[in-house]
Amino acid sequence: MTEQQTETKPMAEPATPEPATPEPATPEPATPEPATEEVVRREPWAGWDVVVRVAGVTVAIVATVVTALIEIELSALRVGGFAELFAGRSPWTGSGAAVPLAILVAVGANLLISWFAVTTTGRRWALGPPWALWTLLMLAAAGTRTAEGDYLIGGKNWVAVVMILVGSLTFAVYSYRMILKSAPPRRTDSRLSGSI
Repeated sequence: MTEQQTETKPMAEPATPEPATPEPATPEPATPEPATEEVVRREPWAGWDVVVRVAGVTVAIVATVVTALIEIELSALRVGGFAELFAGRSPWTGSGAAVPLAILVAVGANLLISWFAVTTTGRRWALGPPWALWTLLMLAAAGTRTAEGDYLIGGKNWVAVVMILVGSLTFAVYSYRMILKSAPPRRTDSRLSGSI
């Protein structure tokens, strides 16, 4: 064998980590802070206020017409109508005692329409058009005859008569409560000497 082949290389000792020497502090480049630009917000179009008011009153008027027609139909509902409905026939052909469901629907719907009209427009006058329209629709239905000679709302239908009264009073009470809310608080003390 040759000398080169028999010669063994010494094993390398494991490298020991050298202690970390702190590098000289180099000034880090200053990170630029985000530019404080003033964000210019665009003012909303001034016409949106009018658009929202008109849309609010329009939706309230459409809701008034729809609910008034539903209430007129419900005023003729009788107890026997439920049995007819379950039998698959028209609920308006039933007989028996009148069901005052129309009164409850009138109160709930009129309160909701009043709240919606005033809230969406931000004006108290928005309660007037739905109130006037609802009352006119009910009075027109009370005086209108069908082709057969029947009234849409008959005088002997106590549910319809009470519905007209309570439905209109619902608008009136809502209006009155708005008036009371906006009244300034009464002062009992005039802060003059001798006053109570």
